[in-house]
Amino acid sequence: MTEAILLVGGKGTRLRPLTVNTPKPMVPAAGVPFLTHQLARARAAGVEHIVLATSYLAEVFEPYFGDGSGLGLHIEYVTEEEPLGTGGAIRNVAARLRSGPDEPVLIFNGDILTGLDIRALVATHETTGADVSLHLTRVEDPRAYGLVPTDATGRVTAFLEKPQTPEEIVTDQINAGAYVFRRSVIDTIPAGRPVSVERETFPELLATGAHLQGMVDSTYWLDLGTPQAFVRGSADLVLGRAPSPAVTGRCGDRLVLPTARVAPDAKLTGGTVVGDGARIGEGARITGSTILSGAVVEPGAVITDSLIGTRAHIGERTILSGAVIGDGAVVGPDNELREGVRVWCDAKIPAGALRFSSDQ
Repeated sequence: MTEAILLVGGKGTRLRPLTVNTPKPMVPAAGVPFLTHQLARARAAGVEHIVLATSYLAEVFEPYFGDGSGLGLHIEYVTEEEPLGTGGAIRNVAARLRSGPDEPVLIFNGDILTGLDIRALVATHETTGADVSLHLTRVEDPRAYGLVPTDATGRVTAFLEKPQTPEEIVTDQINAGAYVFRRSVIDTIPAGRPVSVERETFPELLATGAHLQGMVDSTYWLDLGTPQAFVRGSADLVLGRAPSPAVTGRCGDRLVLPTARVAPDAKLTGGTVVGDGARIGEGARITGSTILSGAVVEPGAVITDSLIGTRAHIGERTILSGAVIGDGAVVGPDNELREGVRVWCDAKIPAGALRFSSDQ
């Protein structure tokens, strides 16, 4: 198998304001755009040709990755004029594929961080003679996902929408967002209109007797759709919990990019990343967080499980926990922002304006 499709066209609305100026796959995780980790893992598995199915802010991908030669790949770009969904995006790039009708094509969703054994998924596809093979993973609470039950041989028997009652939870297996398609199956997806592989393509293939094979791989898996998950995924890459050939150097508690400046007594732990040109002041304590390029964290600030956007400014003694601060935003001194807060790009919060506790 030498080629793959990466679906990177989504707007990333659950990640806003991180995705106001940057498409989700290009938001940095462990010091590089998240997409870099997916491309590097595909290359390590033997993939040589990748087509990126782009849509939202499509113009930012090619200037960064070029023809892919820097990663040992050949990358092509196809942009949707209107969003076409997962199936429509796959069909839209079909003309750029080189595989023969019975050859396998790997397909990745662009927002999944996973330790999937890609070669094993392809081997499963080939040895079972499947039309489509799906990476499945097990989760403790599958209510937020579509369920994918299989028989004793791993053959998919149904696609069940998000269960609403305990009786509907017939399996803990969910669609993990990586597939191998027989090339000819891609050509059967309707062209020129939105199509969901999860809701339309896969159920229709089952209904017509096609062979859909599931491979359960319970290694690291994380959907990076929310800011909290994205921050956790970046930290796990730095800590070595999530595998990626794109993480350079030794894994540890922190990753500080070369042009960042960190005060000697600042404490960075829990997989914290400090981007190029960022500045961390004296006595700051940062745990499990991502500080993007050009951001400033003033002395005495305490930041936990948060993401600070490019050129954002965090004032002295300000406390952030589970917060997302948009690009260029300014949070003045002595503020306290807790779980779930999102400060929009270029917003300005005055000193001591927002707190969850007394100022004493």
